[in-house]
Amino acid sequence: MTSQASDYKADVVVVGGGIVGLATAYAVLKKNPKTKLVVLEKESQVGAHQTRHNSGVIHSGLYYKPGSLKAKNCLDGYAKLLEFCRENNVAHEICGKVVVATSQAELAQLEMLYQRGIANGLTGIRKLNRAEIHEIEPSCSGVAGLFVPQTGIVDYGEMVDVLKQKVLAFGADVLMNQQVVQIDERSDGVVAHTQSRVVFAKNLVSCAGLQSDRVANQTESAHDLRILPFRGEYFELEPSAKHLVRNLIYPVPDPNFPFLGVHFTRRIDGTIECGPNAVLAFAREGYRKTD
Repeated sequence: MTSQASDYKADVVVVGGGIVGLATAYAVLKKNPKTKLVVLEKESQVGAHQTRHNSGVIHSGLYYKPGSLKAKNCLDGYAKLLEFCRENNVAHEICGKVVVATSQAELAQLEMLYQRGIANGLTGIRKLNRAEIHEIEPSCSGVAGLFVPQTGIVDYGEMVDVLKQKVLAFGADVLMNQQVVQIDERSDGVVAHTQSRVVFAKNLVSCAGLQSDRVANQTESAHDLRILPFRGEYFELEPSAKHLVRNLIYPVPDPNFPFLGVHFTRRIDGTIECGPNAVLAFAREGYRKTD
């Protein structure tokens, strides 16, 4: 390793200070508090991108094929997320959601979701008729629906800020404005170069979000995969219209597309959003149409 005043040695380096990176760091430190760990984050704030740019929903595991890793990890993560929020006073609420079929053609897919929910161990999930949909969401209409009581909402921005403090409390470092520009693999570990530091670690974990393909391509595991960014856009209901949505309203997802569909979401701050669409973005981390 090149000798520089800014050289840094660690057992583990985590690339990316979003919620995945900091949760990973926290899990490592909980298991072995003596681990010398450093998180390298390219922005001046943790969780600057996907962590703070989402609908803030706590998913219950309704959608995933029973027995799949997605189903297992969603259910396990759901329980651990709630435990973390309760222990650390992170703003959250288990408010439930309705999934609404608006035509007879969607009933088979709705039934499939119900069966998946049962198989995945969701409790309290139940089928709704027109009148029951209206009882839960008076401004919503459909031919049939599901009520999923375990779905909730959370402030993921607050959660990632708490995770950062937890990681720091173990004596680890979270270094800001440290974009990894080069990775050298050695027999005894990995050297990660940023614009201002050279970090040696025995192990490197990449949690780089929308930059994960670029980070991977700096290693010997380089591949041809490339992230194509899409931007999801939301509308926010005017305060005078907030009463139209009590909690979360989702459509029956179209199996031909990898999206859950446009939905209404009550945020933890009380605002109501409707979205998202999916627009091909010119910038990976561009949040405006002009980016």
